[in-house]
Amino acid sequence: MRAALRDPQLLLALGLFLALVVAAVAGPWVWPKDPLAIDILASLEPPSPAHPMGTDDVGRDVLARFLRGARISVAVGVAVTLVGGLIGTVLGLVAGFVGGWVDVVISRVMDAVLAFPPLVLAMAVTIGLGAGLVTASVGIALTAVPWYARLVRGEVLRLKSEQFVEAAESLGVPRLRVLFKHVAPHTRTTVLIQSAAVFGYSILSLAALGFVGLGAQIPTPEWGVMITEGLPYALTGQWWIGVFPGFGVLMGVTAANLLADRARDLLDPYGELPAVG
Repeated sequence: MRAALRDPQLLLALGLFLALVVAAVAGPWVWPKDPLAIDILASLEPPSPAHPMGTDDVGRDVLARFLRGARISVAVGVAVTLVGGLIGTVLGLVAGFVGGWVDVVISRVMDAVLAFPPLVLAMAVTIGLGAGLVTASVGIALTAVPWYARLVRGEVLRLKSEQFVEAAESLGVPRLRVLFKHVAPHTRTTVLIQSAAVFGYSILSLAALGFVGLGAQIPTPEWGVMITEGLPYALTGQWWIGVFPGFGVLMGVTAANLLADRARDLLDPYGELPAVG
């Protein structure tokens, strides 16, 4: 544990992740300006003590919008991770433990979902349900489910052949109890590592959907929307409008990916766990 706390990559990941969470939770109280307040006379002001991240084309404070965008991204990332993880884990447990036609049906459905590029599928779901923050979250969560399901199924298939599972079954322990008491707890490490990767994927996908107009809608202070709003000004010197939200996306994705990589190295030093996607 002490060696892990001296790992520079892990410390960087934890630092970035902590900064993101603090910005999301405490930021709007520390900097309580209204992210939707328009002040035409203060439009396109560069970063200054009054506006540390400058203002946008209608005078809205970019820092206030950045902090609210952090809250939206973290909230969606947590929601997608929890919902996708819960559904995917249950499906993987059932498919791997029950086997037979149940395994075939669940596996084929998961394969069908995985046949589409995740972002394209999320876009299709969002278009079908109507563009918006909630529907974008639903689409992203749907694409995350097969990753959990396939990883957990593989773990369960491995665990079924372990002696402690065979011993429990030979003693007449009900199969449902064997599954949730003896098998499911041993998949926690795999689910935890995958959750870190899914959290970063959720932030990036939400920003991508917002950028193309399928996620949060203008004037919602979401990072993808903010990047879209700042794009026309990128070549005219007002770089701060799009750069700061882009940095937020980069920070969130980098922290999640580094955390997933280091967690895998620390929790699975012998490489026995299936790879995360």
